[in-house]
Amino acid sequence: MSTTPYLPAKIFGSQDEITPRVMVAPQRYIQGPGVLNQINRYMSLLNVKRVGILASQRGQGAEGQRISERLNNDNIDCIPAVFAGECSLKEVEKHVRALAGENLDCLIAVGGGKPVDAGKSIAYRLDIPVVIVPTLASNDAPTSALSVLYTTEGANDTVEFYPSNPAMVIVDTEVIAAAGERYFVAGIGDAMATWFEARVCFKNTSAITPIGARPTLASYAIGEVCAQTLFEKGEAASRAVVAGTCTDAFESVVEANTLLSGIGFESGGLALAHPVALAFTQIDEIHQKYLHGEMVAMGTLIQLTLEGSVEAEKVARFFANIGLPIHMTQLSLSPNDSAAINTIIEATLRNRNTHHMPMPVTHDSLREAMLDANKLGMAVTANVGDAAYRRLHTG
Repeated sequence: MSTTPYLPAKIFGSQDEITPRVMVAPQRYIQGPGVLNQINRYMSLLNVKRVGILASQRGQGAEGQRISERLNNDNIDCIPAVFAGECSLKEVEKHVRALAGENLDCLIAVGGGKPVDAGKSIAYRLDIPVVIVPTLASNDAPTSALSVLYTTEGANDTVEFYPSNPAMVIVDTEVIAAAGERYFVAGIGDAMATWFEARVCFKNTSAITPIGARPTLASYAIGEVCAQTLFEKGEAASRAVVAGTCTDAFESVVEANTLLSGIGFESGGLALAHPVALAFTQIDEIHQKYLHGEMVAMGTLIQLTLEGSVEAEKVARFFANIGLPIHMTQLSLSPNDSAAINTIIEATLRNRNTHHMPMPVTHDSLREAMLDANKLGMAVTANVGDAAYRRLHTG
């Protein structure tokens, strides 16, 4: 079992005044409608005989059952592990204790961002590879070699890193299409930040990626293609989700939300959008009611506003058209709630990625950017309406 924390910056970080460019990615990425029915073929590449399947109670009865049936047909034993709902150290350690004596060759993590991140953490501690089967395209967790851990109450706690990315990511787009529009749209919010944060980090010679290395040109290009894909196909892809169909636009945006965004942030770097999003989780009502990508969307507008970017309005209009939050009240936050805003600002300033921005980020400048982004969002809403947002957040 692996109990020593892995610190990638000790390996890839600056030494002798040289910080290398480093690209990381999953070993294999497989996407398409119905690919989960072929998981036994894909798993044969790993030569496994006994696997754990981490999923929620619902997931065990749905995707987990399908996976077990396919693998059992190839004489692979499957051990279920029910994820309780929060990606906390307590939840991770519970599963490590339960699975330690099962002699597993691999762990398959099924679900959204939290069971996926928990699966990576559990597999690292058990010293076995992890295979990711996302059921949502709501975030870019599936491809990365890190996990965001939360407290048992759900507030952001810490980030863990691992020496290897997932051995395989299997994205069945029929499953993704059935998950619902709001999750899919949230994934667009998370993915759109990839380009704007990677661009900042690539241009800032002192910025580093989550593993302590310099961004690569490849990740910069991937981030740009990610944003282009979302702008060009995001609205059509959202309509496909409503219709429950796997169109070309839908397939492209699923790949952008999952693979392009995942590689883009991990090898391209983070700036202000994600620190703001993580800081939003310090406010209980926001954490309980909103998805990660919805918080990142607001964080992206705040970053672009701080930069004085002319793209802020374009992004706000795009977000409004697909139903993402573009002003504070759409995250149940009043611009007059000084205590909550101060909490968000202080948490954001503690995050080192915040300071990859090309200008000093201070309490006052961040407050001004938050309020200005809120004004922009209100103005865009007055112009284009909020029908998409209300549709996703009603009922």
